[in-house]
Amino acid sequence: MIRTAGDPTALTGSEATADIGERKTDHLDIVLAPKLASKRVDAGFDAIRFEHCALPELDVSDIDLSATFVGRRLRAPLLISSMTGGPERSARINAHLAEAAQELRIALGVGSQRIALEGRAQGGLDGSLRRLAPDIALLANIGAAQLVLGYGLEEARRAVDMIEADALIVHLNPLQEAVQAGGDRSWRGVLDAIETLVRELGCPIVVKEVGAGLSANVARRLMEAGVSVIDVAGAGGTSWSAVEAERAASAATRETALLFADWGIPTATAIRAVRKALPEICLVGSGGVRSGLDAAKAIRLGADLAGQAAAGLAGAEQSTEAVVAHFSTVAEQLRIACFCTGSANLAALRKAPLLQDGT
Repeated sequence: MIRTAGDPTALTGSEATADIGERKTDHLDIVLAPKLASKRVDAGFDAIRFEHCALPELDVSDIDLSATFVGRRLRAPLLISSMTGGPERSARINAHLAEAAQELRIALGVGSQRIALEGRAQGGLDGSLRRLAPDIALLANIGAAQLVLGYGLEEARRAVDMIEADALIVHLNPLQEAVQAGGDRSWRGVLDAIETLVRELGCPIVVKEVGAGLSANVARRLMEAGVSVIDVAGAGGTSWSAVEAERAASAATRETALLFADWGIPTATAIRAVRKALPEICLVGSGGVRSGLDAAKAIRLGADLAGQAAAGLAGAEQSTEAVVAHFSTVAEQLRIACFCTGSANLAALRKAPLLQDGT
């Protein structure tokens, strides 16, 4: 929790950094655990089935998966979504992700830069990241709640500049903050703060949820504020309410967090709704994207890119090669989905026939 100047409970810089770093490390450990104590939400992809094309008249190797995102050309429409952790651990993960993204030419969004902005630890979030990945779409990250609790244009610029990012993610996590001990519960003025960033920052603003989904109504308000990219980050992937339940210090706090563990808009529903309401917005579909086939379904429903975070986290802990292997498999699965729908490129995939009843 960011405490304003003059608050008698304010932490010193080193105390705040240690507190946040410990929490981020806990988050990684819990996400990597075999099972969270929560009901798994259906992201909605299993109900969607493509109509199989037995005569694709294509060569698999000729299928074009390329896409453009925040001014960068990608070889595949994939975003390695924000991951984070304690400073030392985070530095290792970020380096592996950046090297893999560079090799595969896919996009990378870093985790929260709050530790780097508030304390001494960088977690690999400095110019070295861009040197590892000079050609990719690289996205900085700042929390929406912090924008009304002391952060402003200066901190946003520092977040972008420290990694030479192409765009800034502003992440929305009201549910997580509400169930988290010491979470930031004052969200008045967040939209105005985002609008100020759009007007003054000088780079694209991406707004994403963290696992509960963005509705069409909220997406429309963000677009009207000038936001360039929406990432629905719907229910079906990591439940941050369930993660906070694992960290809860009391039975009552844990019970409340678990009550909301299956809260949110399923990813497939969110993608459809936002694309229908905002035909021109750049849209990322993330949240429960488990495979390249799920990525194909997200794109068919209206996403421009598909994002993955937790599914690639184990590999990111290991090595660059493990990350490359994981996302190469995702891209290959996406390519096969294109082939078996007769889609020579992503534009064709977006028009691929679906079976109406999902069977």
